[in-house]
Amino acid sequence: MSELFDLGMMTRRAVLGDAHVDRAEAATTPFDAPFQTLITEAAWGTVWSDTTITRRERSMLTLALLAATGNFEEIPMHIRATANTGATKDDVMQAFLHVAIYAGVPKANHAIKLAKATYSDLEENTA
Repeated sequence: MSELFDLGMMTRRAVLGDAHVDRAEAATTPFDAPFQTLITEAAWGTVWSDTTITRRERSMLTLALLAATGNFEEIPMHIRATANTGATKDDVMQAFLHVAIYAGVPKANHAIKLAKATYSDLEENTA
């Protein structure tokens, strides 16, 4: 693999955690391997590894963009990642409030519902 892939994998593991990345890697097939390489290099090696903004800020942006574009399936994963990025529950709520104003209340409402369920699951599993 490339240096960019290696950097991306290091960042991906730091943000999402080893268990998540190990599961994703184990599920990779020859069919989706090119996609996994693409997201590891582009999303994680280029965007998430850039130091212009903090991982906390990047986490908030990512959650807001996922909600605003209706890509709700990724929201629980990125809520769990906030434990590693430093984005607090208050930060996440602020991101979703922006979604409500600029992208629509129904999208923000659904994102908040997913976040609440994910935070609840996290609290139950650490209690």
